[in-house]
Amino acid sequence: MKKLFIIPLLLLIISCSVREKPLFVKVDNMHVVSSDLNRVVLTADAFFINPNDVGGSLESKHIDIIINDMVVAKMSSEVFDVPARKEFSIPLKVEIPTKEIFKKNAQDVLGGLLTSLLSKKINVQYKGIITYHTLGFSYDYEIEKSQEITIKI
Repeated sequence: MKKLFIIPLLLLIISCSVREKPLFVKVDNMHVVSSDLNRVVLTADAFFINPNDVGGSLESKHIDIIINDMVVAKMSSEVFDVPARKEFSIPLKVEIPTKEIFKKNAQDVLGGLLTSLLSKKINVQYKGIITYHTLGFSYDYEIEKSQEITIKI
């Protein structure tokens, strides 16, 4: 009688396997949510496709936010559940002090400030790692996306 329960359980385990890691598609939808004299809030979405019968989790740790070729913030996020057999996205959000955006280095603070204020455009880059976890293994995705965005201060 016990064998009758073991066979369906083994079939279930075999059919719900992880055949491949989720596919990282892109980082997109980068934009400024809000900006004022004290801070700028940026968001983006990281898009994935999970072809597996089981889900997992994604966690973004130590993603550098680079503005005008200078690291201005590090972003980490909560753990996101990965749905089985679906396309999905995870939000990436960071709050950056405005003073970090306008300084380039100690000698060029005024130049960086004037350039950004006059053009109202900044080059934003997300660069780092998003880690996928499932059934005892993990995989790292390298993220690197750059885009010029307009700020309104």
